[in-house]
Amino acid sequence: MRFPLLSDYEPVRTSRPGPVTETTVPTPEPKITSQANVAASAGTSVTVVDPRAAQFEAALPVSGGRWTLKGGHSLSYAGLFLFTIILYARPAEFYPSAWTASLALVVAMVTLCLFIPTQLSVDGTLTARPAEVNLVLLFCLAAALSIPLAINSLIAWQEFSGVFIRCIVIFIVIVNVVRTRARLKGLLFLALAAGLWLSVEAINDFRLGLAMVEGYRAGGRGGGLFGNSNDMALFLVTIVPISIALLLDSRSLARKFFFGVSAVLMVSAIVLTYSRGGFIGLLVALTFFAWKAGRLRRLEIIVVGFLIVAAFLALVPSYALRVASILVPSLDPVRSSEARSGELFRSLYVAIRHPLLGIGMGNYASEMSYRGLVTHNSYTQVAGEMGMVALVCYTMFVVTPLRKLGKIARETLGAEPNSHFYYLAVGLQASLLGYLVCSFFASVAYLWYVYYLVGYAVCLRRLYESETGKAVVLEKHSKQKHVNVASVLDRKGGVASI
Repeated sequence: MRFPLLSDYEPVRTSRPGPVTETTVPTPEPKITSQANVAASAGTSVTVVDPRAAQFEAALPVSGGRWTLKGGHSLSYAGLFLFTIILYARPAEFYPSAWTASLALVVAMVTLCLFIPTQLSVDGTLTARPAEVNLVLLFCLAAALSIPLAINSLIAWQEFSGVFIRCIVIFIVIVNVVRTRARLKGLLFLALAAGLWLSVEAINDFRLGLAMVEGYRAGGRGGGLFGNSNDMALFLVTIVPISIALLLDSRSLARKFFFGVSAVLMVSAIVLTYSRGGFIGLLVALTFFAWKAGRLRRLEIIVVGFLIVAAFLALVPSYALRVASILVPSLDPVRSSEARSGELFRSLYVAIRHPLLGIGMGNYASEMSYRGLVTHNSYTQVAGEMGMVALVCYTMFVVTPLRKLGKIARETLGAEPNSHFYYLAVGLQASLLGYLVCSFFASVAYLWYVYYLVGYAVCLRRLYESETGKAVVLEKHSKQKHVNVASVLDRKGGVASI
């Protein structure tokens, strides 16, 4: 068994010098070998420490027994917060003018101008380099390389230089600027407020019969991030688990009531959109959250949840038919399911025919689609337009924080001093799972949703490492902590790899 590699961890820099704990790496001696052989012959086992682990622990920066995040970036965070408000509120859609149309870009540029010198002065680098930042930079490089070889390079450049590159930049800003729990919760509350506003508006429009899609579905808001029912449902699916996590983590009855009502309203809005992807994503996210958070009553929760879903589908047969049309396209009166499945197979064909760098960002709808439609699947969107390497980077970008959040959840389960990390880690896991499912039904790989979610996950992990002094390192092999000495020590007394 080989010792797990520790290269995916980015040590947190200290804010001030502190006492460094020295770790002595034991040097094996011949007598250790004889003792090991005696232990082996007796059938006993002892703990073996790999010297690389000791060297890693000794190299970690320590300040007062903890790793700490440096302060700073107050103005950068203010700019990020204001940019996020504009992103969610979309003033240009309600008050069209040249000023409102350029407001988000102006705020983003000002934020970037504040961020770069502050980041260089605080950390000495343009960005921290956790695995997710490396993956998103590789993803961005694959997108740039696809432009000159695109079928229509102008369309590819417009797609790259538009929302996509802004998502990359803002993600890097989030990772480096959000350095306190208050800042992280500020962004989460902002997303929750946006979800609550969208839900109330959608429920009210549905009640009044306004902004209906296909005659019976609650529509989206505006023409941007939440411009259609499916995109709005996807966003709400990712926010519901966060609302429930904040509810369980809160001690105030007033806050519990607010978060609970918000979750109910958002679930109601998702249902009223009749989004098939939103329904399945919500079901997966809530099932996962219930399984992790309700570990003592899992069977009861699953049975009750199943009965609620079954009763709902029985009482609302139109919704049941809508969901069933995923497998039986003829049940969809407008044949949208059939069109989506056709585009799915077409995009798979394109991805197979152009595996290296794809056909160029944004080129599928204009150059390859039979009906001028997008792929309606984020994974085939990336594979067909940017290539298989980009698909690997994109998938790992979403899955890596998902796995590391799982490690935080396992370490904080039942740990009272750090219990506030548990529910938020599980909630963000559920949100990412909901996105993974919903994005199978929507072409959203170049849009904001996932970049904010992964940014939240990375920031939570950095805060956890800073407060606890524990590196969140994914272990490839952790089946045995105690192994037979004879299997790890060679005949000369050297330490073998384990």
